[in-house]
Amino acid sequence: MRLARRLRQMRDESLDLNSNQLSAMAVLLNSGDQLMGELAALEKVQPPSMTRIVNGLEDRGLVARTAHPVDKRQCVVTLTDSGRQVLLANRRRRDQWLALRIAELEPTERDLLRKCIPILDRVNNA
Repeated sequence: MRLARRLRQMRDESLDLNSNQLSAMAVLLNSGDQLMGELAALEKVQPPSMTRIVNGLEDRGLVARTAHPVDKRQCVVTLTDSGRQVLLANRRRRDQWLALRIAELEPTERDLLRKCIPILDRVNNA
């Protein structure tokens, strides 16, 4: 759990984005455009909370909101090109940090870590 927390902290502080905002952006990158309510459900937050998250991202030009083509009461949230670039740069920074830490391990430790990956994947997907 400490590693997950540390990886979440590996973000560009100058962007002034919190973990909730980065997480919502990641959902949009991985799953595509979402209705506001669907995004809230995927992030396990209440719709008013997701509205605040999206408002902050939209103000920075990282996401865009458009009316649903059929139900105008709903809006579709889309990750912008700028948002995609910010998120991918953040991931590269995190991945580089982790790669450096793994490279510092002994070969036997790296081998053990490699063998644990399928187990960690099962735990994560349970």
